[in-house]
Amino acid sequence: MDILQQIVTGFLIAWASIFGTVSAPESEYGDVVSVIDGDTIVVSIEGKEEFVRYIGIDTPEFDRESGEDDCFSEEAADANREFVEGKEVRLESDEDNRDKYNRLLRYVYVDEVFVNKELVGGGYATALPIPPNTKHASEFYELQQHAQTNGLGMWGVCE
Repeated sequence: MDILQQIVTGFLIAWASIFGTVSAPESEYGDVVSVIDGDTIVVSIEGKEEFVRYIGIDTPEFDRESGEDDCFSEEAADANREFVEGKEVRLESDEDNRDKYNRLLRYVYVDEVFVNKELVGGGYATALPIPPNTKHASEFYELQQHAQTNGLGMWGVCE
């Protein structure tokens, strides 16, 4: 264990002894029924279908009314499909549980792959932290900067 890990571990132990135990983020599991776009999926959780909006990121959108899609919306949706379609996902919550459209707000994992992170890092999504759900905001901004600097995904083709 390096010195930083020792310091962090020591801090967490001290914090837990003073303020109580450190709880892990709440997680649930479900099967992906369909992929709506680059940052929204439908998941069956205990037999109930839920729309799930990925926390902290935003992908280019399909414009169903005008038919003019944002640059890279198809690619973002395809990348999301590659990660999650037909798979079991682990959904991790943050502070807010649902958005104004009643979608579950979650960080999405397939096995050990953090899908939100992969989409930003590959240039398929931008960082969009909306308080109070900001647990991974700095990580998402760093990944976005790397993708922009290296012309990955949309950063290489969209203005």
